[in-house]
Amino acid sequence: MNPQSGSKAILEWQGYKLVGASAGAKGCHWLRERLLTGKGCYKSQFYGIQSHRCLQMTPAVNICNCQCLFCWRFHGMRDYPTGKQEDPAELMDKLIEAQKEIVSGFGGDKRCDRAMWQEAREPKHVAISLSGEPTLYPGLSALIAECSKRGMTTFLVTNGTNPKALESLDPLPTQLYVTMAAPNREVFERLCLPRGQGLWDRFNETIALLPSLDTRKVIRHTLVKGWNLGWEGEYAKMIAKAEPDFVEAKAYMFVGDSRNRMTIDNMPSIEEVRTFSDRLANEISYSIEDEHKDSRVVLMSKGTRKRELCQ
Repeated sequence: MNPQSGSKAILEWQGYKLVGASAGAKGCHWLRERLLTGKGCYKSQFYGIQSHRCLQMTPAVNICNCQCLFCWRFHGMRDYPTGKQEDPAELMDKLIEAQKEIVSGFGGDKRCDRAMWQEAREPKHVAISLSGEPTLYPGLSALIAECSKRGMTTFLVTNGTNPKALESLDPLPTQLYVTMAAPNREVFERLCLPRGQGLWDRFNETIALLPSLDTRKVIRHTLVKGWNLGWEGEYAKMIAKAEPDFVEAKAYMFVGDSRNRMTIDNMPSIEEVRTFSDRLANEISYSIEDEHKDSRVVLMSKGTRKRELCQ
């Protein structure tokens, strides 16, 4: 990997395991919590994943076309991918080895169940997010296919600005997350800082595309107080076009590199997330199904798909 000057050292200091030309893995807070306390993340509560067996990775660790102010990632990113598509089997082997390194230290901790630790060394779920915009990686379809071949579920998280990549995915991920971080062009350009022309228009192309994609789909609102909290009517119009199976309203969290761009006052309380969710659910005729208080996230559903993972 040859990321921009200085960013490799920063990423490694932040706990990233960098592999291949542009990929990386990193253990999340809930991986640690699951191994040491038994608590699971909101994806475990909402959708049934096993938090200790989730590989949080990205094929585009240093590549993104936005610089969202709320993003906890380091903003030393290139605009476009190198175009190098790696062998997906070799890449997954490297990522799984990286995951084994990430969890290695827990094996000797008396608080960690030994059987659970052994399972953590064999990830079952792949969260394709972490850093960068994964749809800018040219080998994304092959990577998802390799995960499926290994019996692993895939959660793809995208900012929705690359509709052509989503349209050409074959196979589709187990679950597709599209972040809806702005109710209009003005907020999008101020909050998400697009690094190119026409990204708001492309995002709306993705919204129009979503009903045709036959997989489980989630619209996620990352809510930043003072920036994009509110506008329930505007969000509702876009959700009506997208027809997602689920909608998540999640508070921005004052963590990571975002602390250099935001303040703790920009982090909504769970009560504020609930208020937003109640208003939005009424606008879109979805029902509120669940919440994860620690993560400050509320789940809404239109009842078209089961919440359990397809194994």
